[in-house]
Amino acid sequence: MNFLRNYVFHNLALKLLALASAILLWNAIAREPVDEIAHTVPVEFTHVPADLAITSENVPSVQIWIRGPQRLARQVNSSDLHPTVSLANVRIGYGERTFELASGQIHAPRGVEVVQVIPSQIHLSFDRRITREVAVRPRVIGAPEEGLQIAQVIADPPTANITGPQNRVNGVEAILTDPVDASGVIGTATFTVSAYVTDPLVRVSYPAQVRVTVVTERKSPTARK
Repeated sequence: MNFLRNYVFHNLALKLLALASAILLWNAIAREPVDEIAHTVPVEFTHVPADLAITSENVPSVQIWIRGPQRLARQVNSSDLHPTVSLANVRIGYGERTFELASGQIHAPRGVEVVQVIPSQIHLSFDRRITREVAVRPRVIGAPEEGLQIAQVIADPPTANITGPQNRVNGVEAILTDPVDASGVIGTATFTVSAYVTDPLVRVSYPAQVRVTVVTERKSPTARK
């Protein structure tokens, strides 16, 4: 009898009110329309080995279909969905590999269900990531004043390091600089410009900027006939 008095009938009105509220809330959720919404999301790569380079120029994206109560489903943004692929087991030899993307691999907010991923597989190509030193090739545009000519163009530093997939890095002969305008240069002028590589999978790792010095001199007089 004491048990019933202490644990069942104590605050009985509040307990009945809480139970009724829970039933009403459950009924409201159960009757709420269910939506299916698609989001296009870039794939995220985890546990990437330091010497591994992905040779695909475009970041692969997938279409993720989610299902849930209308109120919750419509609150989900693309940034809330995380399709992840682990590259921890990709080792030397690299080449190509296909990875599965099942619904269970998608991290989604609580209350919604991932029902489909399109495509369900992604195919990637890999290469060894290397760093290599190459020459800096300044780009000079324009011409000095009349009677002058460009005598020398000096890059400081004369070389820079580039990083990327081995096959692509080995194909780079030199890196370029942003254009340096030699118009109006008399004597010596120095410009600080950025260096870049035309291959989108290769980047300049150091230094990102180069000092380009343009030296002009007077043209030699034309010999008389």
